[in-house]
Amino acid sequence: MMELTNEERMLAETMYKWTVQEIAPLQEKIDDEDWLPEDFFRKLGELGMLGITIDEEYGGVGQGIMMQVLAVEQLSRISPALGMTYGAHSNLCANNIYKNGTEAQKSKYLPPMCTGEHIGALCLTEPNAGSDALGGMRTVAKKSGDKYIINGTKMFITNGNIAHTLLVYAKTAPELGPHGISAFIIEADTPGVTVSKKLKKCGMRGSPTCELSFEDVEVPAENLLHAENSGVAVVTSGLAYERIVLAGGSLGISEQALEYSIQYAKEREQFGRPIKDFQMIQQKIADMYCLVEASRGLVYRAARFADGPEGKSGGKGTELDKLAAAAILFAAEASTKIACDGVQIHGGYGYCLEYPIQKLWRDAKLYEIGAGTSEIRRLIIARELFR
Repeated sequence: MMELTNEERMLAETMYKWTVQEIAPLQEKIDDEDWLPEDFFRKLGELGMLGITIDEEYGGVGQGIMMQVLAVEQLSRISPALGMTYGAHSNLCANNIYKNGTEAQKSKYLPPMCTGEHIGALCLTEPNAGSDALGGMRTVAKKSGDKYIINGTKMFITNGNIAHTLLVYAKTAPELGPHGISAFIIEADTPGVTVSKKLKKCGMRGSPTCELSFEDVEVPAENLLHAENSGVAVVTSGLAYERIVLAGGSLGISEQALEYSIQYAKEREQFGRPIKDFQMIQQKIADMYCLVEASRGLVYRAARFADGPEGKSGGKGTELDKLAAAAILFAAEASTKIACDGVQIHGGYGYCLEYPIQKLWRDAKLYEIGAGTSEIRRLIIARELFR
């Protein structure tokens, strides 16, 4: 692995070894049944992987985004779906609370999330507000004494139907548009919070995704994250880290698709010799390798920057925003291409469900859509280049 410290290499190897031992034997069941192992989070908690970016005083291990990327990458090599559900918990929810929460909020919500006792989810996207998540938001939070009353619907929520802790965005001052949004920590068992629909997906099966409804949900004012109407700052800073971490998932898909393809090309014979001897196969393998290494360079560079002094905040006008968008744009499109070529190398067998290459193919596409589409990422990059 390029430019990794001994500590980073050890974490990556630990996560991959655990995934091979614990998840690989269950992978067919996970995909067939859209099933998440009940002890998945508890075991990751015991392994020390759930609070990588969280300080020790809250139950974490106090490391950076680079370590988080490595964990998601290695888990995603075997199960991209569980890699995503892990990232949604540990980065999108827990790390956002850690970066923006009060001492009381962090002390209350982070320790059980680091052990796996509680599961987290981020609730931003809405049925009619995908790429325009902030401008098109319709969920509202009205102040009433010492609490807020929240009404609205959130869509495509990873972990939404299994989460205990929800990080929810709502408009507290609708007349201010995107600048009137606030973030709240909501406990999933609060009256009025319901799973209105569990979504069926063609890929990332095993990562539970749902629509959540909020009907007159009462949230204590003390559960307001950061400050009222400061939700944009929370969103934009968190999105940069989210994109970098999830880009690690795309990298893991690419690495494993290349590995499967090399192995198959060595074993499969046609016209009396292994297909690895044919130049068309060699070209595909060589191109796949180059895309993997280029992805790794962009993703690791963005993660290193995020952990440096200039990478402590994101949002418009920052180098972090540009690097994060570039990392996930390239890594996601590369993984889709690599997985597709992997299926092609496998031929008819690649289209059969018993060969895992097709699962990587189905899973890879989501990273071109989630956390901002490829089109939005290109706009971000161009905006910063022309600034």
